[in-house]
Amino acid sequence: MTNANVNRGALFTGSCFALITTAFTFSIRAGILPQLGAQFDLSAEQLGFINLMFFLGFPISMIIGGLVYHTFGPKRIMQVAFVTHTIGILMTIFSGGYASLLISTLFIGFGNGCTEAACNPLIADAYAGRDMNKMLNRFHMWFPGGIVIGSLISKFMTDMGYGWQAQMWVTMVPTVIYAVLFYGKTFVVAKEEIGVSLSQNFRAMLSPLFLFLFACMALTAITEFGPNQWVSVIMSNSGASPMLILALTSGLMAVGRFFAGPAVRALGQTGVLLASAILAAIGIYMFSTVTGPLAYVATVIFALGVCYFWPVMIGSVAQRVPESGALGMSIVGGVGMFSTAIFQPLIGNWIDSARATKAATGLTGGELELAAGQATLVNMLTFPCILIVLFIILFIWQRKVAVAPGAAAH
Repeated sequence: MTNANVNRGALFTGSCFALITTAFTFSIRAGILPQLGAQFDLSAEQLGFINLMFFLGFPISMIIGGLVYHTFGPKRIMQVAFVTHTIGILMTIFSGGYASLLISTLFIGFGNGCTEAACNPLIADAYAGRDMNKMLNRFHMWFPGGIVIGSLISKFMTDMGYGWQAQMWVTMVPTVIYAVLFYGKTFVVAKEEIGVSLSQNFRAMLSPLFLFLFACMALTAITEFGPNQWVSVIMSNSGASPMLILALTSGLMAVGRFFAGPAVRALGQTGVLLASAILAAIGIYMFSTVTGPLAYVATVIFALGVCYFWPVMIGSVAQRVPESGALGMSIVGGVGMFSTAIFQPLIGNWIDSARATKAATGLTGGELELAAGQATLVNMLTFPCILIVLFIILFIWQRKVAVAPGAAAH
């Protein structure tokens, strides 16, 4: 059966629900972190290690999935995604403490990585031609879109008194839906990459430009996911709703990504990245200083800053280091998640240390938590500030390259 004869609609819809599962595990988990900490008497650093397992499982399975996609196939990869999603969610719901939360979160992250590894090339092959970019963008809309839905569900259920176990059960809904949509379907035949070998991919990934983008991706990812993943802990006493902040951030990111084309055409890839780093820095600084309704103003600025980071960084690799192939894009996406994993315990440690420091000054209760959260955000401000310098360097570097014959268009 050819790609044209495959039931593309069901495969695409199933892929979208799989990505909604990823978004729910991100947003609802962010919403229940304070409840997990309270029930199991966990420090912020321990919560950080739980977050680490989520972001660690993602790049491992995504990179492995990218390597075996053409031999193992998208159908089997998504079967692995369903099994690991289900195990991770159920283990979380019936968790007895810290150790089981670590393991269950790793399984969830593994399922999320399998989804990325299978669905991106699956959609690209199913809609090869004029519709490919349009459908890939529509697919990726469901990560921030799903976070909006998950954040609002988590806030509603928390306000209504539902515990974290009930909220985690909600994540099983899109999981079951994508499994049903994929069941019995003939999947797209994977297309082999022509003319580029793995050895050529690896050689391209040793180029100075790829390594530079590799380092930038590590910082853009933690700039985006650091504040978002800790929003419930850091902003819970700011006078603004943490889950509304997460929902507003993700909603603006979804809209911003829909209009990414005009922004990149106007400013160029590097111009967009530099402007994004500046806006992200302003947003995080405002988070660290304002309270009440002004926190939502900070949210708008922060969201506009981080919304283009991930897709434009991946696009930069595809355009500027094309010889790295699909593997190069998987590696860069993987390092983004791996970086986010590494920094989670560090952020948790920053919160614990700030609590101890602020408590020594006599602060207690909500005032203590607010001061500790704001001090942690000041530390997070380091990431976009470094990116501003790096993107200025990249802008100058690539402007020189752009005038050379045959260089990629800026």
